Amino acid sequence: MMGFVVIAAFVVLFMLGFPVVLAIGIPSIVYLLVNDLPIDVIAQRTLYALDSFPLVAVPVFLFVGSLMNHAGISGYIYRFADTAVSRLPGGLAQVNIFGSLVFAGMSGSALADVGGIGRIEIKAMTDKGFSPAFAAAVTCSSAIVGPIFPPSIPLILYGTITGVSVLQLLLGGIVPGLLCVAMLMLATGVLAAKRGYPRAKRWPTAAELWRDLRPAAPALAAPVILIGGMFSGFFTPTEVAAVTVGYVLLISLVFYRDLSWRGLAAAGLETLRAAAGILLIIAVAALFGWILAVEQVPQTMTRAFLSVSTDPATLLLIANALLLVVGMFLDATTAILVIAPIIAKPLVAAGVDPVHLGMVVVFNLMIGLVTPPMGLALFLVADIARVSMREVLREMWPYYVPLLVTLALITLFPALTTWVPRLAMGN
Repeated sequence: MMGFVVIAAFVVLFMLGFPVVLAIGIPSIVYLLVNDLPIDVIAQRTLYALDSFPLVAVPVFLFVGSLMNHAGISGYIYRFADTAVSRLPGGLAQVNIFGSLVFAGMSGSALADVGGIGRIEIKAMTDKGFSPAFAAAVTCSSAIVGPIFPPSIPLILYGTITGVSVLQLLLGGIVPGLLCVAMLMLATGVLAAKRGYPRAKRWPTAAELWRDLRPAAPALAAPVILIGGMFSGFFTPTEVAAVTVGYVLLISLVFYRDLSWRGLAAAGLETLRAAAGILLIIAVAALFGWILAVEQVPQTMTRAFLSVSTDPATLLLIANALLLVVGMFLDATTAILVIAPIIAKPLVAAGVDPVHLGMVVVFNLMIGLVTPPMGLALFLVADIARVSMREVLREMWPYYVPLLVTLALITLFPALTTWVPRLAMGN
Protein backbone atom coordinates (compact mmCIF):
# COMPACT_ATOMS: atom_id res chain seq x y z
CA MET A 1 0.00 0.00 0.00
CA MET A 2 2.88 2.40 0.68
CA GLY A 3 3.73 2.51 -3.02
CA PHE A 4 0.23 3.65 -3.94
CA VAL A 5 0.31 6.20 -1.11
CA VAL A 6 3.47 7.67 -2.66
CA ILE A 7 1.73 7.83 -6.06
CA ALA A 8 -1.34 9.47 -4.50
CA ALA A 9 0.87 12.05 -2.74
CA PHE A 10 2.55 12.86 -6.06
CA VAL A 11 -0.84 13.38 -7.77
CA VAL A 12 -2.11 15.62 -4.95
CA LEU A 13 1.03 17.80 -4.90
CA PHE A 14 0.99 18.09 -8.69
CA MET A 15 -2.67 19.11 -8.74
CA LEU A 16 -1.92 21.71 -6.05
CA GLY A 17 0.54 23.33 -8.42
CA PHE A 18 3.88 22.11 -7.03
CA PRO A 19 6.71 21.91 -9.60
CA VAL A 20 7.07 18.40 -10.99
CA VAL A 21 10.45 17.85 -9.32
CA LEU A 22 9.02 18.69 -5.89
CA ALA A 23 5.82 16.74 -6.49
CA ILE A 24 7.93 13.65 -7.19
CA GLY A 25 10.75 14.35 -4.74
CA ILE A 26 8.85 15.23 -1.56
CA PRO A 27 6.84 11.96 -1.31
CA SER A 28 10.00 10.01 -2.16
CA ILE A 29 12.07 11.63 0.60
CA VAL A 30 9.24 11.27 3.12
CA TYR A 31 9.03 7.57 2.23
CA LEU A 32 12.74 7.14 2.99
CA LEU A 33 12.42 8.93 6.33
CA VAL A 34 9.28 7.06 7.41
CA ASN A 35 10.86 3.71 6.60
CA ASP A 36 14.18 4.66 8.24
CA LEU A 37 16.13 4.08 5.04
CA PRO A 38 19.60 5.63 4.53
CA ILE A 39 19.38 9.13 3.11
CA ASP A 40 22.32 8.41 0.81
CA VAL A 41 19.90 6.29 -1.24
CA ILE A 42 18.87 9.61 -2.81
CA ALA A 43 22.36 10.22 -4.20
CA GLN A 44 22.78 6.60 -5.26
CA ARG A 45 19.55 6.33 -7.23
CA THR A 46 19.61 9.79 -8.83
CA LEU A 47 23.25 9.63 -9.93
CA TYR A 48 22.85 6.06 -11.17
CA ALA A 49 19.93 7.18 -13.36
CA LEU A 50 22.01 9.89 -15.00
CA ASP A 51 24.95 7.54 -15.60
CA SER A 52 23.43 6.39 -18.88
CA PHE A 53 25.04 6.52 -22.31
CA PRO A 54 21.73 6.77 -24.26
CA LEU A 55 20.72 9.80 -22.16
CA VAL A 56 23.64 11.75 -23.62
CA ALA A 57 21.54 12.04 -26.78
CA VAL A 58 18.85 14.11 -25.02
CA PRO A 59 20.79 17.35 -24.43
CA VAL A 60 22.59 16.89 -27.75
CA PHE A 61 19.34 16.75 -29.73
CA LEU A 62 18.03 19.72 -27.76
CA PHE A 63 21.15 21.56 -28.89
CA VAL A 64 20.45 20.57 -32.51
CA GLY A 65 16.97 22.12 -32.36
CA SER A 66 18.26 25.39 -30.89
CA LEU A 67 21.18 25.45 -33.31
CA MET A 68 18.92 25.08 -36.35
CA ASN A 69 16.73 27.96 -35.20
CA HIS A 70 19.67 30.31 -34.58
CA ALA A 71 21.39 29.27 -37.81
CA GLY A 72 18.33 30.13 -39.91
CA ILE A 73 18.08 26.61 -41.36
CA SER A 74 14.33 26.56 -40.64
CA GLY A 75 13.81 29.27 -43.25
CA TYR A 76 15.48 27.26 -46.04
CA ILE A 77 13.42 24.20 -45.14
CA TYR A 78 10.22 26.22 -45.22
CA ARG A 79 10.94 27.86 -48.57
CA PHE A 80 11.49 24.47 -50.22
CA ALA A 81 8.34 23.04 -48.61
CA ASP A 82 6.40 26.07 -49.86
CA THR A 83 7.57 25.54 -53.42
CA ALA A 84 7.04 21.77 -53.36
CA VAL A 85 3.54 21.34 -51.90
CA SER A 86 1.74 24.71 -51.78
CA ARG A 87 -0.34 23.68 -54.82
CA LEU A 88 -2.08 20.99 -52.75
CA PRO A 89 -5.55 21.85 -51.36
CA GLY A 90 -4.94 24.03 -48.35
CA GLY A 91 -1.76 25.56 -49.74
CA LEU A 92 0.38 26.88 -46.91
CA ALA A 93 -1.39 24.61 -44.39
CA GLN A 94 0.02 21.63 -46.32
CA VAL A 95 3.41 23.35 -46.43
CA ASN A 96 3.23 23.65 -42.65
CA ILE A 97 2.75 19.90 -42.21
CA PHE A 98 5.40 18.91 -44.77
CA GLY A 99 7.88 21.36 -43.24
CA SER A 100 7.31 19.84 -39.82
CA LEU A 101 8.19 16.40 -41.18
CA VAL A 102 11.50 17.64 -42.59
CA PHE A 103 12.34 19.56 -39.40
CA ALA A 104 11.39 16.48 -37.34
CA GLY A 105 14.18 14.54 -39.03
CA MET A 106 16.72 16.70 -37.22
CA SER A 107 15.23 18.10 -33.99
CA GLY A 108 13.32 15.26 -32.27
CA SER A 109 11.19 17.68 -30.25
CA ALA A 110 7.65 18.98 -30.74
CA LEU A 111 8.30 22.22 -28.89
CA ALA A 112 11.48 22.85 -30.90
CA ASP A 113 9.36 22.46 -34.04
CA VAL A 114 6.74 24.93 -32.78
CA GLY A 115 9.31 27.44 -31.57
CA GLY A 116 11.49 27.15 -34.69
CA ILE A 117 9.88 26.52 -38.06
CA GLY A 118 6.44 27.00 -36.47
CA ARG A 119 7.04 30.74 -36.07
CA ILE A 120 7.85 31.05 -39.78
CA GLU A 121 4.83 28.95 -40.77
CA ILE A 122 2.33 30.88 -38.66
CA LYS A 123 3.53 34.24 -39.99
CA ALA A 124 3.46 33.04 -43.61
CA MET A 125 -0.06 31.64 -43.24
CA THR A 126 -1.47 34.77 -41.60
CA ASP A 127 0.18 36.96 -44.26
CA LYS A 128 -1.69 34.95 -46.91
CA GLY A 129 -5.07 35.45 -45.25
CA PHE A 130 -5.37 32.36 -43.02
CA SER A 131 -6.74 33.10 -39.57
CA PRO A 132 -4.08 33.14 -36.82
CA ALA A 133 -6.05 30.54 -34.86
CA PHE A 134 -6.13 28.10 -37.81
CA ALA A 135 -2.43 28.65 -38.49
CA ALA A 136 -1.72 27.91 -34.83
CA ALA A 137 -3.87 24.74 -34.91
CA VAL A 138 -2.10 23.34 -37.99
CA THR A 139 1.31 24.14 -36.48
CA CYS A 140 0.35 22.54 -33.17
CA SER A 141 -0.99 19.31 -34.65
CA SER A 142 1.86 18.85 -37.13
CA ALA A 143 4.44 19.34 -34.36
CA ILE A 144 3.44 15.91 -33.00
CA VAL A 145 5.47 14.39 -35.84
CA GLY A 146 8.73 15.66 -34.28
CA PRO A 147 8.79 13.25 -31.33
CA ILE A 148 7.59 10.31 -33.47
CA PHE A 149 9.80 10.46 -36.54
CA PRO A 150 13.47 9.72 -35.74
CA PRO A 151 15.36 11.18 -33.99
CA SER A 152 12.98 11.46 -31.04
CA ILE A 153 13.78 12.63 -27.52
CA PRO A 154 10.66 10.99 -25.94
CA LEU A 155 11.49 7.64 -27.55
CA ILE A 156 15.06 7.86 -26.24
CA LEU A 157 13.68 8.52 -22.74
CA TYR A 158 11.23 5.64 -23.03
CA GLY A 159 13.92 3.21 -24.15
CA THR A 160 16.26 4.33 -21.36
CA ILE A 161 13.67 3.97 -18.61
CA THR A 162 12.18 0.64 -19.78
CA GLY A 163 15.27 -1.08 -21.19
CA VAL A 164 13.87 -1.34 -24.72
CA SER A 165 16.35 -0.90 -27.59
CA VAL A 166 16.49 2.82 -28.36
CA LEU A 167 17.65 2.07 -31.90
CA GLN A 168 14.62 -0.14 -32.60
CA LEU A 169 12.28 2.46 -31.09
CA LEU A 170 13.70 5.21 -33.31
CA LEU A 171 13.47 3.06 -36.44
CA GLY A 172 9.95 2.06 -35.38
CA GLY A 173 8.89 5.70 -35.58
CA ILE A 174 9.49 6.03 -39.33
CA VAL A 175 6.21 4.54 -40.61
CA PRO A 176 3.98 6.02 -37.85
CA GLY A 177 5.54 9.44 -38.47
CA LEU A 178 4.83 9.26 -42.21
CA LEU A 179 1.34 7.89 -41.53
CA CYS A 180 0.57 10.78 -39.17
CA VAL A 181 1.70 13.31 -41.82
CA ALA A 182 -0.49 11.63 -44.46
CA MET A 183 -3.54 11.73 -42.17
CA LEU A 184 -2.98 15.39 -41.28
CA MET A 185 -2.55 16.35 -44.94
CA LEU A 186 -5.72 14.45 -45.86
CA ALA A 187 -7.68 16.23 -43.13
CA THR A 188 -6.29 19.57 -44.29
CA GLY A 189 -7.36 18.83 -47.86
CA VAL A 190 -10.91 18.10 -46.69
CA LEU A 191 -11.02 21.32 -44.65
CA ALA A 192 -9.58 23.30 -47.55
CA ALA A 193 -12.24 22.02 -49.94
CA LYS A 194 -14.97 22.80 -47.43
CA ARG A 195 -13.74 26.28 -46.49
CA GLY A 196 -12.22 27.36 -49.78
CA TYR A 197 -8.69 27.98 -48.49
CA PRO A 198 -6.22 29.52 -50.98
CA ARG A 199 -3.45 27.55 -52.63
CA ALA A 200 -0.75 28.14 -55.24
CA LYS A 201 -2.14 28.76 -58.72
CA ARG A 202 0.09 26.16 -60.37
CA TRP A 203 2.61 23.44 -59.67
CA PRO A 204 6.25 24.57 -59.64
CA THR A 205 8.39 24.14 -62.70
CA ALA A 206 11.49 21.97 -62.52
CA ALA A 207 13.61 25.13 -62.49
CA GLU A 208 11.67 26.63 -59.57
CA LEU A 209 11.84 23.38 -57.63
CA TRP A 210 15.60 23.14 -58.19
CA ARG A 211 16.06 26.82 -57.25
CA ASP A 212 14.67 26.23 -53.74
CA LEU A 213 15.88 22.65 -53.39
CA ARG A 214 19.53 23.60 -53.91
CA PRO A 215 19.92 25.82 -50.81
CA ALA A 216 17.74 23.47 -48.72
CA ALA A 217 19.53 20.29 -49.87
CA PRO A 218 22.16 20.17 -47.07
CA ALA A 219 19.41 20.41 -44.45
CA LEU A 220 17.17 17.93 -46.28
CA ALA A 221 20.05 15.46 -46.52
CA ALA A 222 20.41 15.27 -42.73
CA PRO A 223 17.44 12.93 -42.03
CA VAL A 224 18.53 10.65 -44.89
CA ILE A 225 22.09 10.44 -43.54
CA LEU A 226 20.99 9.90 -39.94
CA ILE A 227 18.28 7.34 -40.62
CA GLY A 228 20.54 5.54 -43.10
CA GLY A 229 23.32 5.48 -40.51
CA MET A 230 21.04 3.97 -37.87
CA PHE A 231 19.46 1.53 -40.31
CA SER A 232 22.86 0.25 -41.43
CA GLY A 233 24.11 0.01 -37.85
CA PHE A 234 26.87 2.51 -38.56
CA PHE A 235 25.66 4.88 -35.81
CA THR A 236 24.19 4.23 -32.39
CA PRO A 237 21.38 6.64 -31.35
CA THR A 238 23.82 8.58 -29.15
CA GLU A 239 26.37 8.77 -31.94
CA VAL A 240 23.60 9.97 -34.28
CA ALA A 241 23.03 12.91 -31.93
CA ALA A 242 26.71 13.86 -32.01
CA VAL A 243 26.90 13.44 -35.79
CA THR A 244 23.82 15.65 -36.16
CA VAL A 245 25.43 18.46 -34.19
CA GLY A 246 28.60 18.18 -36.25
CA TYR A 247 26.63 18.14 -39.48
CA VAL A 248 24.46 21.15 -38.53
CA LEU A 249 27.56 23.11 -37.48
CA LEU A 250 29.29 22.18 -40.74
CA ILE A 251 26.46 23.27 -43.05
CA SER A 252 25.79 26.37 -40.91
CA LEU A 253 29.39 27.59 -41.00
CA VAL A 254 30.45 26.42 -44.45
CA PHE A 255 27.30 26.40 -46.56
CA TYR A 256 24.73 28.80 -45.06
CA ARG A 257 27.11 31.04 -43.09
CA ASP A 258 24.22 32.43 -41.04
CA LEU A 259 25.40 31.25 -37.61
CA SER A 260 27.13 33.90 -35.50
CA TRP A 261 29.11 33.39 -32.31
CA ARG A 262 26.27 35.09 -30.46
CA GLY A 263 23.77 32.67 -31.98
CA LEU A 264 25.97 29.70 -31.07
CA ALA A 265 26.20 30.92 -27.46
CA ALA A 266 22.45 31.52 -27.30
CA ALA A 267 21.76 27.99 -28.60
CA GLY A 268 24.10 26.57 -25.94
CA LEU A 269 22.40 28.53 -23.17
CA GLU A 270 18.93 27.43 -24.29
CA THR A 271 20.13 23.84 -24.33
CA LEU A 272 21.59 24.08 -20.82
CA ARG A 273 18.32 25.41 -19.43
CA ALA A 274 16.15 22.82 -21.16
CA ALA A 275 18.48 19.87 -20.48
CA ALA A 276 18.90 20.79 -16.81
CA GLY A 277 15.16 20.68 -16.29
CA ILE A 278 14.70 17.35 -18.07
CA LEU A 279 17.69 15.62 -16.44
CA LEU A 280 16.64 16.82 -12.98
CA ILE A 281 13.22 15.27 -13.49
CA ILE A 282 14.86 12.06 -14.74
CA ALA A 283 17.07 11.87 -11.65
CA VAL A 284 14.23 12.40 -9.17
CA ALA A 285 11.91 10.09 -11.12
CA ALA A 286 14.54 7.33 -10.82
CA LEU A 287 14.29 7.53 -7.01
CA PHE A 288 10.50 7.51 -7.32
CA GLY A 289 10.65 4.46 -9.59
CA TRP A 290 12.98 2.64 -7.21
CA ILE A 291 10.48 3.14 -4.38
CA LEU A 292 7.66 1.77 -6.53
CA ALA A 293 9.84 -1.24 -7.39
CA VAL A 294 10.62 -1.85 -3.70
CA GLU A 295 6.89 -1.71 -2.93
CA GLN A 296 6.22 -4.06 -5.88
CA VAL A 297 3.80 -1.64 -7.54
CA PRO A 298 4.64 -2.90 -11.09
CA GLN A 299 3.95 -6.48 -10.00
CA THR A 300 0.65 -5.44 -8.43
CA MET A 301 -0.33 -3.54 -11.57
CA THR A 302 0.61 -6.57 -13.69
CA ARG A 303 -1.75 -8.78 -11.69
CA ALA A 304 -4.48 -6.13 -11.87
CA PHE A 305 -4.18 -5.74 -15.64
CA LEU A 306 -4.03 -9.47 -16.30
CA SER A 307 -7.05 -10.03 -14.05
CA VAL A 308 -9.06 -7.81 -16.39
CA SER A 309 -7.89 -9.54 -19.57
CA THR A 310 -4.94 -11.37 -21.02
CA ASP A 311 -5.75 -10.26 -24.57
CA PRO A 312 -3.03 -7.85 -25.79
CA ALA A 313 -5.48 -5.79 -27.91
CA THR A 314 -7.83 -5.27 -24.96
CA LEU A 315 -4.98 -4.25 -22.66
CA LEU A 316 -3.68 -1.82 -25.28
CA LEU A 317 -7.10 -0.18 -25.49
CA ILE A 318 -7.15 0.19 -21.69
CA ALA A 319 -3.63 1.63 -21.79
CA ASN A 320 -4.68 4.08 -24.52
CA ALA A 321 -7.56 5.38 -22.43
CA LEU A 322 -5.30 5.75 -19.39
CA LEU A 323 -2.50 7.47 -21.30
CA LEU A 324 -4.81 9.92 -23.08
CA VAL A 325 -6.10 11.08 -19.70
CA VAL A 326 -2.60 11.18 -18.18
CA GLY A 327 -1.33 13.20 -21.15
CA MET A 328 -3.92 15.88 -20.45
CA PHE A 329 -2.38 16.62 -17.06
CA LEU A 330 1.29 15.54 -17.13
CA ASP A 331 4.02 16.69 -19.48
CA ALA A 332 5.41 13.91 -21.67
CA THR A 333 8.77 13.61 -19.89
CA THR A 334 7.19 13.14 -16.46
CA ALA A 335 4.55 10.74 -17.77
CA ILE A 336 7.14 8.57 -19.52
CA LEU A 337 9.35 8.41 -16.44
CA VAL A 338 6.55 7.77 -13.92
CA ILE A 339 3.79 5.93 -15.80
CA ALA A 340 5.60 3.98 -18.52
CA PRO A 341 7.49 1.56 -16.20
CA ILE A 342 4.24 0.75 -14.40
CA ILE A 343 2.20 -0.17 -17.47
CA ALA A 344 5.01 -1.61 -19.60
CA LYS A 345 5.52 -4.75 -17.51
CA PRO A 346 1.92 -6.07 -17.60
CA LEU A 347 1.44 -5.37 -21.29
CA VAL A 348 4.74 -6.97 -22.31
CA ALA A 349 3.86 -9.92 -20.06
CA ALA A 350 0.59 -10.26 -22.00
CA GLY A 351 2.51 -10.47 -25.27
CA VAL A 352 2.61 -6.88 -26.54
CA ASP A 353 5.80 -6.16 -28.50
CA PRO A 354 7.98 -3.75 -26.44
CA VAL A 355 8.77 -1.54 -29.46
CA HIS A 356 5.11 -1.40 -30.46
CA LEU A 357 4.14 -0.48 -26.90
CA GLY A 358 6.75 2.27 -26.79
CA MET A 359 5.29 3.90 -29.89
CA VAL A 360 1.74 3.64 -28.52
CA VAL A 361 2.80 5.22 -25.21
CA VAL A 362 4.72 8.09 -26.82
CA PHE A 363 2.07 8.86 -29.44
CA ASN A 364 -0.61 9.03 -26.74
CA LEU A 365 1.47 11.45 -24.71
CA MET A 366 2.21 13.58 -27.77
CA ILE A 367 -1.54 13.99 -28.27
CA GLY A 368 -1.50 15.26 -24.68
CA LEU A 369 0.81 18.08 -25.84
CA VAL A 370 -2.07 19.46 -27.91
CA THR A 371 -4.86 18.67 -25.47
CA PRO A 372 -6.12 20.95 -22.68
CA PRO A 373 -5.76 21.69 -19.84
CA MET A 374 -1.96 21.17 -19.74
CA GLY A 375 -1.06 21.00 -23.44
CA LEU A 376 2.30 22.78 -23.62
CA ALA A 377 2.22 23.04 -27.43
CA LEU A 378 -1.18 24.74 -27.25
CA PHE A 379 0.16 27.41 -24.91
CA LEU A 380 3.22 27.99 -27.09
CA VAL A 381 1.34 28.35 -30.42
CA ALA A 382 -1.30 30.57 -28.83
CA ASP A 383 1.47 32.86 -27.62
CA ILE A 384 3.23 32.89 -31.01
CA ALA A 385 0.01 33.52 -32.96
CA ARG A 386 -1.21 36.01 -30.34
CA VAL A 387 -4.62 34.41 -30.01
CA SER A 388 -6.49 32.93 -27.07
CA MET A 389 -6.38 29.25 -26.18
CA ARG A 390 -10.11 29.04 -26.85
CA GLU A 391 -9.64 30.26 -30.43
CA VAL A 392 -6.89 27.69 -31.07
CA LEU A 393 -9.01 24.87 -29.64
CA ARG A 394 -11.94 25.84 -31.85
CA GLU A 395 -9.74 25.22 -34.89
CA MET A 396 -7.99 22.18 -33.38
CA TRP A 397 -11.08 19.95 -33.15
CA PRO A 398 -10.94 18.71 -36.78
CA TYR A 399 -7.29 17.75 -36.28
CA TYR A 400 -7.96 15.50 -33.30
CA VAL A 401 -9.69 13.12 -35.76
CA PRO A 402 -6.59 12.29 -37.89
CA LEU A 403 -4.44 12.10 -34.76
CA LEU A 404 -6.80 9.62 -33.09
CA VAL A 405 -7.17 7.63 -36.33
CA THR A 406 -3.38 7.39 -36.55
CA LEU A 407 -3.25 6.26 -32.92
CA ALA A 408 -5.89 3.59 -33.60
CA LEU A 409 -3.98 2.28 -36.63
CA ILE A 410 -0.71 2.17 -34.72
CA THR A 411 -2.43 0.36 -31.84
CA LEU A 412 -4.32 -2.21 -33.92
CA PHE A 413 -1.58 -2.94 -36.47
CA PRO A 414 1.74 -3.55 -34.68
CA ALA A 415 3.55 -4.16 -37.97
CA LEU A 416 3.35 -0.42 -38.70
CA THR A 417 5.85 0.04 -35.88
CA THR A 418 7.79 -3.21 -35.88
CA TRP A 419 8.36 -3.77 -39.62
CA VAL A 420 11.28 -1.37 -40.11
CA PRO A 421 13.19 -2.42 -36.92
CA ARG A 422 12.83 -6.08 -37.87
CA LEU A 423 13.99 -5.32 -41.40
CA ALA A 424 17.02 -3.50 -39.98
CA MET A 425 17.79 -6.35 -37.60
CA GLY A 426 17.58 -8.88 -40.42
CA ASN A 427 14.55 -10.77 -39.15
